[in-house]
Parts: sequence; C-alpha cells; structure tokens
Amino acid sequence: MFIKRISGWPTFGWGSQFDELERMRGQLALLADRFKGGAFHEQFSGVFPLCNMTEDAHNFYIRAELPGLKAEDLNITVTGDSFSISGERQIKSDGPNVKYHRKEREAGKFNRIINLPGQIDVEKVEARSVQGILTVTLPKAESTKPRQITIKNS
Repeated sequence: MFIKRISGWPTFGWGSQFDELERMRGQLALLADRFKGGAFHEQFSGVFPLCNMTEDAHNFYIRAELPGLKAEDLNITVTGDSFSISGERQIKSDGPNVKYHRKEREAGKFNRIINLPGQIDVEKVEARSVQGILTVTLPKAESTKPRQITIKNS
C-alpha cells in the first residue's frame, strides 16, 4: 500500500484507462458551453404555464398560473386521458434602447399537454379563471371511479 502511494504502482504515473475519456468529456462540455447564448441556444425560463394536478374521488383538478392572459387567448382541449392548454403570451416591449439586466419573462406561443392518470368524462369538463389562476375540473369517467363492493354472506 505504501509503495503504491509513493510510486503510483502499478501504473507508474501513466494514469488510468479512463483519463483520456474524462479529458474528452471535458472538451465536449466546453464546446457545448460555447454554443449557449448563440444561434443554437433558446433561452427558456421554465415550463409555461406552471401547473398543479390533484384529484379526489370524483374529479381531477388542474390549476395553471396564467397571469395577464385572457380566457379568449387560451385554447383548452381534452380527450379521454389527456389535457392540453395552448395560447400565446404577449409582453409589451420596453423599447429598442433598453438594456436588460435580467430577462426571465418570456413571450410567445406555448402548449402544455398533461397525461391524466385515468379516463375522464369529456362532456362535463369545466374551466374558470380567477386572478390569473385557471382551474379546470375534469370529472372522472364512471368506469374509473372507485366502487364500494358489498360482501355477501353465504
């Protein structure tokens, strides 16, 4: 053990077989970093809109943060097991001579598709928006609702 620490035995200072792979990984990471902020990099502040999905015995609920968007600017589509919301977020321009120190609010078109854990009754879906929070109630299909089974004594 002592001899190995001093002399590097058994490699005698040559390093391991993975040193070259590690060097190549570092070079690829540097190359990828050079493209950030350039023509090949799109800046995202995160997934928009932010959504929470919950459920109870009868419904799934999706709550989405959509500040500044009107109901007529949104398109909601549901199928038996998925929910889709799309629209366009527009942010007023601050002018051509503005220097940004931080720009996290992005404008543009968006589309979120959320797969639901069960089937829904698409005829009974309701949506409402209050103070920038969209709440969509998705009633569960009768076939997916839990049923109470009575046990018969024989």
